[in-house]
Amino acid sequence: MAKNYIQPGNTITWTNEDVTGAVDVASGDGVVAGSLFGVAQTDIAIGDDGELALIGVWELPKVSAQAWTFGQRIYWVAASGEATTTAGSNKLIGVAVEAADNPSATGKVRLSAAFTI
Repeated sequence: MAKNYIQPGNTITWTNEDVTGAVDVASGDGVVAGSLFGVAQTDIAIGDDGELALIGVWELPKVSAQAWTFGQRIYWVAASGEATTTAGSNKLIGVAVEAADNPSATGKVRLSAAFTI
């Protein structure tokens, strides 16, 4: 193994910084961390550290009034904490791995580990 190897990178430790607008994060919540998107593995209070999963397939809250198709690009609406098919100013987080009906509250997303910038 190379001497400069650190970790596989499936998760990262993230600090829920005590800044204006910060909120406690619940286990399973989607989190925008700079140019990364991850799913909180535990509850993370303001000021605490916690692990964010950067890869894998996750059931996430979605914009209910959208239908998704398999393989469709999925974005994150930070303001509402929902996944969407609308790009706009939203951040790419992955692709749908299952069709989702309109209406439906959740959808299954395979995370892409980093935003497309």
